[in-house]
Amino acid sequence: MQEVLLLKCGELVLKGLNRYRFEDTLLRLARNRMKKIGNFDVWSMQSTVYVEPVGEQDMDRAEEAALKIFGINSVSRAAACQKDIEEIKKTAWEYLKDRLRPGMTFKVDAKRADKKFPLTSPQIGACVGGYLHDMMPDLVPKMEEPELLITVEIRDKAAYISFERKRGAGGMPVGTNGHAMLLLSGGIDSPVAGHMMAKRGLELSAVHFYSYPYTSVEARDKVVQLAGIVAEYCGKIDICMVPFTEIQLAISKNCMEDYFTIIMRRMMMRIAQSIAEKKGCGALITGESLGQVASQTMEALNCTQAVCHMPVFRPAIGLDKEEIIQRARQIGTYETSALPYEDCCTVFTPRHPQTKPRLGKVEEQEAKIDVDGLLERALEGVEWVTVG
Repeated sequence: MQEVLLLKCGELVLKGLNRYRFEDTLLRLARNRMKKIGNFDVWSMQSTVYVEPVGEQDMDRAEEAALKIFGINSVSRAAACQKDIEEIKKTAWEYLKDRLRPGMTFKVDAKRADKKFPLTSPQIGACVGGYLHDMMPDLVPKMEEPELLITVEIRDKAAYISFERKRGAGGMPVGTNGHAMLLLSGGIDSPVAGHMMAKRGLELSAVHFYSYPYTSVEARDKVVQLAGIVAEYCGKIDICMVPFTEIQLAISKNCMEDYFTIIMRRMMMRIAQSIAEKKGCGALITGESLGQVASQTMEALNCTQAVCHMPVFRPAIGLDKEEIIQRARQIGTYETSALPYEDCCTVFTPRHPQTKPRLGKVEEQEAKIDVDGLLERALEGVEWVTVG
């Protein structure tokens, strides 16, 4: 008896004539993900990706990795066997006997994708269910909400018996909708935003701004760890580390204090856009949520947006903090984000920031610093780190 993984495709099945492009990308992503775990044959057929171990492999790790592949709607572990009803019955008992117990309610749901198979779906379900009941007479058949729902699928290559379907990551395969640059701080919001946009098929790169000596090496390492967690879902992420201390000192020395944050954000967006263009990205991604902090009011966002000519995706814009924290916990970034290391956005926070800045006034204050020179020197000092 061989155990395999059945990965059911998500919304890409709704695609039309270009569906093959999405399926090819998904198959490549699945193969790359499994290659890091061991030796697996990975192929697709009938809107399902099959992951079959070659020799003894760690199926727990393979299942965990499969659950994080965008484009997969559900993941099932299944026992494969020949398309013969006697083999199917015996395999079902061997595979499930340790999970069955006297008095348990169960149901067998059969799906006959191979219409050449001699038995109909109801007949298959009745045969397998009857055999399991014969082997353990205390089992209780129940058609509605049984404790154990057993699925028998008759497909082109083999028959598959499974008992649990786990919800997959959903979304679209990474890379099918382009490439974007994530502004990654060390907080809770930006990793969630990156995950949300990767789920829509975007390949991610990231830019992080640090302010030595005001921020520590631990704060930088924290960002790398966060990117690594997001990369478990979307694959490799290149992170551009940008020195930001000179820019912040220039702003704090020359500009009115209540405009510090807005001007700082505008400088970040300029730098991120420049790096994004060189990296071939078509958009920026931020973790901003409307009204969460002073720099995220509608007026402040308008002033920040004014320096950009490429789209800025803000997937968390309508989420409250509790919703963002919940998503961070789900994807595994919350504990790392909550580590108490300062990021550059909190080091030079003004006491009374502008919440309704006017663009003209912001530009008037910004004119007091050497924008072009500061940007040039910051870009000269960047370093790249790759995770995933």
